[in-house]
Amino acid sequence: MLIPIGAFLLWFLRSAGFREFALSLNPRTLTLAQSWRIAGFTFLALYAAGKLPGVLALPAGWGDIAIAATAPLVAMRLATFRHRRSFMLWQTLGILDMVMAVALGTTGVVTVLPLSLIPTFGCPFSS
Repeated sequence: MLIPIGAFLLWFLRSAGFREFALSLNPRTLTLAQSWRIAGFTFLALYAAGKLPGVLALPAGWGDIAIAATAPLVAMRLATFRHRRSFMLWQTLGILDMVMAVALGTTGVVTVLPLSLIPTFGCPFSS
């Protein structure tokens, strides 16, 4: 989970061309892309069905839902230079939610297909 983030930061710091490209992207569009995380309700549904332990499903599900539900508001209000600290805090919370979900998802039923695809591919590729 931390490898894509670390690779991005290293590339961003070392390559002027990549830094220029990354800074040219629309932060509102990138923020709205986090709305897909509303799918975190599936963690809660699997918990309710007895398929996932609460120690994983509850924090991962509610964390994803919180990020997804606030993404439109953050995109409209905070994705500006003037609100950069609040915007960075929201981004950090989203990253921490994913790191926590992957860390909690390394045991039990989440290590078996098809649920193993979530911490193995889903979280790292969406960061």
